[in-house]
Amino acid sequence: MTRDTPLDGFLDDYFAECDEHLAEARRHLLTLEAAVDSPATQRQPIDNLFRIFHSIKGISGMVELREAEELAHEMESYLRALRQRERVLTVDGVDALIAATQRLERVVAARSRLESIPPIGDIQARLEALVAAGPAGGGAHAGGPRIRSAVDGRTLTHRVLFKPSRELADEGIRVDVVRRRIGECATIVETAPLVGADGSIEFEFLVSADTPDALDALGDLRATVERLDQQVEAEPDIAVPLAADTGLVDRATTSHYVRVDLDRLDELMRQVGDLVISRARLSESLAVAEARLPSGAWRAIQENAGTIDRQLRALREGIMRVRLVPIGEIFGRMPLVVRDLARSFGRRVDVQVTGQGTEIDKYLIERMMDPVLHLVRNAVAHGIETPEEREAAGKSPTGIIRLSAAAAGDMVAIVVEDDGQGVDAEQVERRAKAAGIPLPAGPLTDATLLGILCAPGFSTRDESDRAAGRGVGMSVVRDAVQQLAGTLSLTSIPGRGTRFSMQLPLTLAITDALITRVGNQMFAVPQGSVREVLEVNTSVIKRIDQREVMPHRAGALPLLRLGHLFGIPSDQRDRLHVFVSGHDHNTLGFVVDRIVGQREIVVRPILDPLVRVDGVSGATDLGDGRVVLILDPAALARMAGRSAAAVVDRPTAGRVQERVAL
Repeated sequence: MTRDTPLDGFLDDYFAECDEHLAEARRHLLTLEAAVDSPATQRQPIDNLFRIFHSIKGISGMVELREAEELAHEMESYLRALRQRERVLTVDGVDALIAATQRLERVVAARSRLESIPPIGDIQARLEALVAAGPAGGGAHAGGPRIRSAVDGRTLTHRVLFKPSRELADEGIRVDVVRRRIGECATIVETAPLVGADGSIEFEFLVSADTPDALDALGDLRATVERLDQQVEAEPDIAVPLAADTGLVDRATTSHYVRVDLDRLDELMRQVGDLVISRARLSESLAVAEARLPSGAWRAIQENAGTIDRQLRALREGIMRVRLVPIGEIFGRMPLVVRDLARSFGRRVDVQVTGQGTEIDKYLIERMMDPVLHLVRNAVAHGIETPEEREAAGKSPTGIIRLSAAAAGDMVAIVVEDDGQGVDAEQVERRAKAAGIPLPAGPLTDATLLGILCAPGFSTRDESDRAAGRGVGMSVVRDAVQQLAGTLSLTSIPGRGTRFSMQLPLTLAITDALITRVGNQMFAVPQGSVREVLEVNTSVIKRIDQREVMPHRAGALPLLRLGHLFGIPSDQRDRLHVFVSGHDHNTLGFVVDRIVGQREIVVRPILDPLVRVDGVSGATDLGDGRVVLILDPAALARMAGRSAAAVVDRPTAGRVQERVAL
């Protein structure tokens, strides 16, 4: 499938518009499901959903995505029947709307990826059956008037229906004529277009007249006039503007927002990165020139250079803010996922979300969708117990999955936790032995359990299902987090629940870093990965069980010498620098000869697999033309726990240093 229609220029805007509408629809569907047994609270979500799918139908027609247009039309028809009280909302109706929304998402996604469009016939038939069902009891008759008080307090007395046709137009009877004639003898309270099952359009006028026979003079217009004898108080309708039939619904806030292609922002960020490198080179040149200039001239140059530094940082931060989007784009999809899985597994689950307004780079949003989805699925399938099991354990029959996000400095923490049964360490150990996965001596810690769960091919189930994929789920989570220079940690308490925490950088393009020296090599360490920096005397470093440690905060801090890890001869010094990275049980101190200072660096990923090395996340240029490798402390910690064969030797590190092209 290729994009070869004249409307291709609108597709990017269409996909963005659909994403917004569908994200809003998911929220209203959950609200509607909770209101199935409460008719008084159904009106607002029904009106909102009607507006959303009416808009999707219009814009889908504009880009000629007929499957999306037709599916949205069927959803709109059912919602119209609910709005006009021709049908009563049921659990089956909500299920059909949710299933149709998910199918609509797949249709739009398939069009975006130029894949085959999934079939929609089964969902259409399901919605058509709901619309064709018998009339609702206790409400207005099918096709009858929508009796309610007007918004401005007027009492509705008549309903006028006018169906335009070519024959009537030839006689001079058009909708504007009908509107004018009605206005001459009564007050029009509301006007709305109605679309029939055959696609025909009829206009409805709700009227307030002073006398019952005020509209008798309209007989020559061939319009249907109905008297509204009942006076029932109900919620006012949210009228859909006539222009909405074209999919062009005006929004009060449209003028304040401009959609920008992410590739354009990437290009701007690349240009800012080039400016950062040029500024660093300028700083190197100024340092050489300082000794040759009079103090007065140098002071003016230094002030101008400082101003440029501040302006460039402000520009960089401004562009980074433009790229930030709320993590709610991920969290908003999870309640519907949990709803379906909970039914499949016989669970009762509530989803609690906090911090959905936390903003991270759009690039990270796109790559964290699957990891969060895997963790949520695992929580339902492996964590939350059945209602009977929870009650037997003294818990509420309804389990809880909590999704939270919070930013701290240049890092963001994304947490997925549940109040289920926790990880069964004995079962994990048995399955690991059966799969031939090596186990460390002694009891399994949370860190060890996480390593086993993320091992390729590990699974606690013999067969794959909707939530488990035969051992690929947790491996996907770990790999995705590591590729984004983040860390993944696990906390599990038997009988009380499981908590997965992901620490990620807010952005990957430009960042502040510590510049360190080991022997004759310099490295950059992203500042967001560093908790604190220490200067220590070598006399405090002790060796215990083949590991070096030092006293730190009433405990022992494990140490890793980067010189030993990379095979780089280090200077013999009495005092060394240590930067501390990691959290909880994964905390580790990295020993270097010296921390040179702090710099703003441009992150250039290493894409060539022949020179890619574990523990090195990229490279940068500090301004003097030399390549400086950017270290990944989390990956280095993992390397330290492997066998000696996995340690990077000096020639390997040297090849990376020489062959990386910025």
